[in-house]
Amino acid sequence: MNITRTFDLLPNQLQQYPQPDCLAAKVNGTWQKYSTQQVQDYANQVSLGLLKLGIGKNDKVAIISFNRPEWVLADFGIQQIGATSVPMYPTITEEDYRYIFNDAEVKAIFVSDASLYNKVVAATEGMESVKEIYTFDEVRGAKHWTEVLELAKGEDVQQLEPLKAAVKPEDILTLIYTSGTTGNPKGVMLTHNNLVSNFEGAMPYVPVGPEHRALSFLPLCHIFERMLLYLYMRVGVSIYYAESIEKVADNLKEVKPHVFTTVPRLLEKVYDKIVATGMELTGIKRKLFFWALDLGLKYDTQKDQGWWYNKQLELANKIIFSKWREALGGNVKVIVSGGAALQPRLARVFWSAHIRVMEGYGLTETSPVISVNRYEPENNMIGTVGIAIDGVEIKIAEDGEILTRGPHVMKGYYKKPDLTAEAIDAEGWFHTGDIGEMIDGKYLKITDRKKEMFKTSGGKYVAPQPIENKLKESVVIEQVMIVGDGRKYASALIVPSFLGLQDWASHKGLKYTSDEEMIKHPDVIEKFKREIDKANEGLAQYETVKKFTIIPNLWTVETGELTPTLKVKRKVITANYHDVIESMY
Repeated sequence: MNITRTFDLLPNQLQQYPQPDCLAAKVNGTWQKYSTQQVQDYANQVSLGLLKLGIGKNDKVAIISFNRPEWVLADFGIQQIGATSVPMYPTITEEDYRYIFNDAEVKAIFVSDASLYNKVVAATEGMESVKEIYTFDEVRGAKHWTEVLELAKGEDVQQLEPLKAAVKPEDILTLIYTSGTTGNPKGVMLTHNNLVSNFEGAMPYVPVGPEHRALSFLPLCHIFERMLLYLYMRVGVSIYYAESIEKVADNLKEVKPHVFTTVPRLLEKVYDKIVATGMELTGIKRKLFFWALDLGLKYDTQKDQGWWYNKQLELANKIIFSKWREALGGNVKVIVSGGAALQPRLARVFWSAHIRVMEGYGLTETSPVISVNRYEPENNMIGTVGIAIDGVEIKIAEDGEILTRGPHVMKGYYKKPDLTAEAIDAEGWFHTGDIGEMIDGKYLKITDRKKEMFKTSGGKYVAPQPIENKLKESVVIEQVMIVGDGRKYASALIVPSFLGLQDWASHKGLKYTSDEEMIKHPDVIEKFKREIDKANEGLAQYETVKKFTIIPNLWTVETGELTPTLKVKRKVITANYHDVIESMY
């Protein structure tokens, strides 16, 4: 059937490949599964219940919850009556919730649990527009989401048909507020056609079908995982929701997925854990481990390195890398990585271990995928974000900014025509704010964020991100921010990976006391100096990091130093560490 609105996915899956486990989640220790028919039935009940509450076309309904099937059931229920979903991060502040509820004129809210319920009740105090708040968990004193389903009892499901028919592809499906690293969040208006064009354009490149399972743990309120949800449903993949980020390792072994999406940080942690395990080995086992790792780091998708290398890699896969695949469940065909730059060494090692990583690129405003590296090695260039997907145009502006045009570009920013006009020019090109170049005329490579580049007092431009990514390759570095705007040279604020530091100290026979004491230890400072020197090797003289300070506290979303998508808020960190930065100059 012809899919023009995202809710068309449900009858399409029912018709083509109805699944007994369309969606699944762990409840009280067992996997609870929803068949495609149940998902459609629940979505219809949500639609009918919302109608009884007086919610209609273009009304806004918020969803604030970690991933679970109820999130998806509410999402489809909202869509089918032409209402607009406003998904939000469970981790943002009460002030942000209040701002978004007001700005979007939200009428009803679904939240997952008691703590979020309390936060939302506080944020909506005195707000007349919000009619109801429902919880997915049983919460004392709160209305349970099944009360919406109860309202649908006795209603004729046929009354939904004209309402569904009235929803046009160009209607707004969802309003997603991007946190941004400055100012109030902006509401990105994405239409049904934006999302449909994106999953249809990306679909030929994700090698999965109705016989496969996906594990989902990236937030559904982020457009990356949301688009993949629709893509999975489009091709009949069963979706299992991880219990939590902490339980992902366990859930991988239970679900044995064929595909999952991730952000580089998670792959970095998996890699660091593997290396830490290798460090603990002794004798021949240790030698073999690092021999295999070394082979993996040399891997190149674009180059056959000859018979001898391939033979060694075959052996490494049998004795070492097979264990890595087992740790991921044993079935993983492909991992899709997005949201930030993936360190090339990670891509190389995973590819060498027969775990294909497809790195892609996009923004909330582009629904999100602009480009992606393919599954076939010949169309996957490590160190780039791949080739444009079907229907998407890419152009590099004169100043190096990446521009994109096509059906994936948002309708605009909600109630902000001035900002919309700034972002999308008269010819329909969306200005991404990222700097990049085309390699071999087809692979897009991102070199930096336009707004994050700074100028030294010597008049040279420094792009901080590549330097930060290089430094984060170290097992002892968790977070880093390069500073130096208007200064003589670049410096670094470094947050150690204390687990990595403990492993390193034990390997060196250093007694580990406390985090605070260890970062002042001369041997530790010397270790960080060597990491800086290593990163400086490939840099121009004016880009090199001359001084650094080790910071004992992790930057988090809660401290306001990271956005919900874990990007550093440079202005906030610069203000918080003003004196520390001054001391380096």
